[in-house]
Amino acid sequence: MLDLLQREFIYLWYYFSIQFNQIAKYWAFGIFLGSVISVFGKDKIHRLFVSIQNKRLGVFGVVPAGLLGIASPLCMYGTIPIAASFSEKGMRDDWLAAFMMSSILLNPQLLIYSAALGRTAFIIRFVSCLICGILAGLCVRFFFLNKNFFNFSGFAEPANRDTDPNMLIRLLKNIWRNVKATGGYFLIGIALSALFQRYVSPDAFASLFGSQRGFGVLMSATIGVPLYVCGGGTIPLLLEWLRHGMSMGAAAAFMITGPATKITNLGAVKIVLGSRQFGIYLLFTILFAITTGLIIDFHL
Repeated sequence: MLDLLQREFIYLWYYFSIQFNQIAKYWAFGIFLGSVISVFGKDKIHRLFVSIQNKRLGVFGVVPAGLLGIASPLCMYGTIPIAASFSEKGMRDDWLAAFMMSSILLNPQLLIYSAALGRTAFIIRFVSCLICGILAGLCVRFFFLNKNFFNFSGFAEPANRDTDPNMLIRLLKNIWRNVKATGGYFLIGIALSALFQRYVSPDAFASLFGSQRGFGVLMSATIGVPLYVCGGGTIPLLLEWLRHGMSMGAAAAFMITGPATKITNLGAVKIVLGSRQFGIYLLFTILFAITTGLIIDFHL
């Protein structure tokens, strides 16, 4: 019995170490890049967003708003007070919707993590998240014209934790906060992928998420709701799933519904939307994820 347990441990450690060696460099670089942007570029990004308010971009303003949402390193609970301050300064709701939607789905750290999935997945994640943000802004513009979509009452801009006068110390503190916030989930994700690789039949997984493409997309969009906890923690799982037959469309659907329905993000979004708009948000996210997955699968 002891020999059997030792053998299983060796197998699991082997799979764990392979995954760790493949992905750790992306995680480390993502942490570093995210901290650099947070310490040195966050305020510039937000000032740039405010500056587009003075430009007569009209409907096309949702495009830079979506791009700036992706570039912002804040989590959703940090993004909402910032968006509230933008709203107080007269920022349009459709631009805010594009900014917040794309910010929910992607940030610089998660984008770097996603490079571990390969160039195709990296491009698909970036483009689909940007399009999702743009479409969210357009929906708010055309279906909620002259109506308030958000309710930011009671929100104030959060205190800046990057205040140490020494810039190097400030950067190191930010890196350490990001390591503490994501490191555990990252290791758990690798451990789960090692268990998956050891005990789940590749043929069974391929038949569920690969061969039946439409059904695989639907399943992935569904499991993204309960399984997604941390972006860094899902990268090892996605890498292993793609190797075992998950279609790229199914992966795209998971990468959209996962962060959009993560429990912490849902709690933050519900606060500023109210019940009716919150239901619209969920319906929009799920329909976009499924549609995107199907388009990718039947055109790649």
